[in-house]
Amino acid sequence: MSSGRSGRWMWADAVDLLERMQRIQRQSFAPGRPAGGMPNWEPPVDMIETAGELLVLVALPGVDLDQTDAYIEDGVLVVRGHRILPPELRHARVHRLELPQGRFERRLPLPGGHYDNVRRSSAHGCLLVTLRKVQGGAR
Repeated sequence: MSSGRSGRWMWADAVDLLERMQRIQRQSFAPGRPAGGMPNWEPPVDMIETAGELLVLVALPGVDLDQTDAYIEDGVLVVRGHRILPPELRHARVHRLELPQGRFERRLPLPGGHYDNVRRSSAHGCLLVTLRKVQGGAR
C-alpha cells in the first residue's frame, strides 16, 4: 500500500469523524422536550475568584433573569432555568435555530472554601452569579 493512498483514507476518516461530531452537536442542542423534567442542555460558564467573591458567568443570551435559579447544594453551585422561545417567534418560519431551548442546568463543584449570599444579576447577555466568600464557618 502506498503512503499516498493510506493518507487519503486517514483524511476521509477524519472528515467522516468531523461530520459525525457536528451531527451529534446539532442533535444535542436541538430544541426538544426533556423527558421526565430533566434538563436538556448545559450552558458554558466562566468561574473567576477574587479576594472576597466567587463570580460565575453563565452564557445565557435571551434568557430572562426570572427564568433562572442559583443555589449551593453539598459544595456544588447549581444553576438552572429555562430558555423560552419568544411568543412572537412561535408561529414564525425559522430558518436557523442554534440557541438551545428548554430547561438547562449546570452543576459546578466549588473551589475549597466557604460561600454564602448567592446573588444573580444580568451582565452583557449572561447570568452573573456572585457568591460571597466566608472566613471560617460551614459552606
